[in-house]
Amino acid sequence: MACNSVQCLITALQLLPTLAILISVFRPVQSSIHIYDRDPFREVGNAYLVSGGSEGVASSRFIPPPRRPFHSTVHDGLSYIRFENITFWRSKAAADQHPTMAYNSGLVQIIIFEAADRDNIGGSPYGGQRSLCCTADLSKLEGCKQGEVIRTPSARDANWPMVLNVNFRGRQLSAQLKKKEVYIKKTGMYNLFFISCDPKLKGMKVSGRTVWKNPNGYLPGRMSPLMKFYAIMTVAYILLAAIWCLQYVRHWQDVLPLQYCITGVIALGLLEIIFWYFDYAYFNNTGERPVGLTTWVVTIGATRRTVSRLLILSISMGYGVVRPTLGGLTTKVLLLGITYFMASILLNVTEYVGTINDIAGRARVLLVLPDALLDAFLILWIFTSLSKTLEQLQAKRSSVKLDIYRQFSNALAITVIASIAWIGYEVYFKATDPFNEWWQGGWIITAFWDILAFGLLCVICYLWAPSQSSQRYAYSDVRGEDDDEETESLCSETPQGDIGLIKMDRKEGSDSSDIEDDAQEGKRE
Repeated sequence: MACNSVQCLITALQLLPTLAILISVFRPVQSSIHIYDRDPFREVGNAYLVSGGSEGVASSRFIPPPRRPFHSTVHDGLSYIRFENITFWRSKAAADQHPTMAYNSGLVQIIIFEAADRDNIGGSPYGGQRSLCCTADLSKLEGCKQGEVIRTPSARDANWPMVLNVNFRGRQLSAQLKKKEVYIKKTGMYNLFFISCDPKLKGMKVSGRTVWKNPNGYLPGRMSPLMKFYAIMTVAYILLAAIWCLQYVRHWQDVLPLQYCITGVIALGLLEIIFWYFDYAYFNNTGERPVGLTTWVVTIGATRRTVSRLLILSISMGYGVVRPTLGGLTTKVLLLGITYFMASILLNVTEYVGTINDIAGRARVLLVLPDALLDAFLILWIFTSLSKTLEQLQAKRSSVKLDIYRQFSNALAITVIASIAWIGYEVYFKATDPFNEWWQGGWIITAFWDILAFGLLCVICYLWAPSQSSQRYAYSDVRGEDDDEETESLCSETPQGDIGLIKMDRKEGSDSSDIEDDAQEGKRE
């Protein structure tokens, strides 16, 4: 049966979180604390650079007075980028090219700028290719200093973009930036780059870390609203679970196998949302993403999505309504479920475990494509099966079940249309915002899919809620599918006189041809 198949799938997947944890162990952990482990500088135009991170940061509620010690806490209202043990390493050959007592034998610059001020970094001589470093021609045109990054002060704040200089001394192989905090006065998407314009420093590396903090904690600005969202969704799932369990307990004798699966999906959804909240709360308080917890939550999420899709597919095939089992289709449904689970968990582990940055475009396409193709195949299979089920119910004139399935098909159609429309919006959102300047509204992209899944689950719970009449939309291989026979089965425990009255009413309200059709239909069943 479909539910048995789903239960078997859940059992088979219980060992897979271990695999997910093993996968995550071999991934570098990144977070609001960006770690640089001898990251090499790469050549870009006439400069050598390393990207130090890019995050949305809200403005500080206040700025501490200068030259006064300030002991910050997680929720102190400050926003800053703190540099800790930032060290630049050059080769011995590069160091030996300078005198031993040279005061400045190599310059490295740290550039911090808001996305809106990106054009204030670099210049273009005579309208040609844009350069980051000041050349002889640009020094005459821009008034910049040759061998340094071109910086034009922002119209809003002359101190931004922020530039920090670090110099090598003599023949030292390393140069270090003292611990420093750069306070954020304006809300925006901030970018950090380590840049060198000295060709002699080719092959240089950087180590250390930077800590990016928002007023309410270390959670990145574009992720911060999601913690509140998951708190609200947790309450919504708890209410849904409470209402469902109340109905479940009241009518436990009439519970159908199909409703066991719905209970499992509600439980998985509640666990997923709760774990997401704790994942974000830990991230916000420490600045590091908990690898183990994130691995579990994406595993639960992949399981929930897989079981949900198999449940919808099983309902569309008419399990428990038109057929008692899926028969030969059980193996195919299971194989599809396992394949979808593997594709989903691989994408989620890569995208969420230990990282806050978006996956590179090509890598993301390779991971998203199998997941999207499987979803498209599932949708096609679901609607094909649903069409056949509706035809069978219409032929059997099962009005109660037909009405339920029509409502279900309408809900599915609305869900698919909303999904397609939202995917189009998401593509537009990302295509028109290459520099993430709309980062404050980016959380809605993620939240929409959770809201849509929750809405469809509520519809399924409403249509197939446990009740005294549950057997009216349950498969019956003895009495047939006709609504009149279902009504009779519901009244089978009433006094004999009542049954006779019901039969008399049926005889008065039905002609002989209908009764013959009902008898023949019961035989076919």
